[in-house]
Amino acid sequence: MCTAVTYKTKDFYFGRTLDYDFSYGDEVVITPRNYSLSFRNMGIKKTHYAMIGMALVADDYPLYHEAVNEKGLGMAGLNFVGNVDFKDEIPGKDNVATFEFIPWILSGCATVKEARNLLEKMNLIKEPFSEALPVAQLHFIIADKDGAITVEAVKEGVKIYDNPVGVLTNNPPFMEQMFLLNNYMHLSPKQPENLFSEKLPLHIYSRGMGALGLPGDLSSQSRFVRASFVKMNSLSGDSEEESVSQFFHILGAVDQQRGCCDVGEGNYEITLYTCCCNADKGIYYYTTYDNHQITAVDMYKEDLEGSQLVRYSVIEGEQIKRQN
Repeated sequence: MCTAVTYKTKDFYFGRTLDYDFSYGDEVVITPRNYSLSFRNMGIKKTHYAMIGMALVADDYPLYHEAVNEKGLGMAGLNFVGNVDFKDEIPGKDNVATFEFIPWILSGCATVKEARNLLEKMNLIKEPFSEALPVAQLHFIIADKDGAITVEAVKEGVKIYDNPVGVLTNNPPFMEQMFLLNNYMHLSPKQPENLFSEKLPLHIYSRGMGALGLPGDLSSQSRFVRASFVKMNSLSGDSEEESVSQFFHILGAVDQQRGCCDVGEGNYEITLYTCCCNADKGIYYYTTYDNHQITAVDMYKEDLEGSQLVRYSVIEGEQIKRQN
């Protein structure tokens, strides 16, 4: 399970949590402009926009969980098990496999509008990367500073929805999640009034009572509501430090702790990593479950005209600053 959000102050920020019971050995990966991106049915792009994100590199190919390109467009794939319906190849369509979907969009699109235009002629196909890496059942959020969309490949085809909250989790389908926000329209960061009955002397006995009823469990629908409420009411300064700090606080509202989500056989789903990318500056920030120190990788400090992937191993182990 996972949660993705967008956030905007002076700059635009995009990121997510990745929640699972084991890691694939992910790395922060920069794909420079002249790395040859090969696609199973769409040929090879020898030149394209550069991008940065967290990925599993297999056979020198970046299998991105999420990424942001040099134009400020971000994209992430999140589990959507049971609802996905990827198709066989369709003649006349851009047939793209899910594992290459993020590079396909980010390599050639500068905005959500351009991505939407590309999506209109695209077909997501059920082709695995390899026998060891089968097809992942995902849906996607694509966002820039001006807005976001959700992309879901379902039985009826590839569906594209405006995403006004800039949040995505997992099941149920996105439009159902949006509809269910109606159940929480009474929530507020302000203290409530007594609307229960004028005949009863009801009192406010604690701060934060305006948000009574905000879901606190780890289910994807509850995380969608909680992340949406926190993100939509979030306030911070617009400096880089304040913006990044606030972004991690927003995603902290849906953090998963070891022991709270039992997936069987002694395994527990946890938040393996949380990331925040300044999409305007190309700086990728991340923390991991065992390292709360925010680590940054700046795409523009690398040679973006290069032809080889730039890879940074994730820093593990808690970094504690001792004051005495």
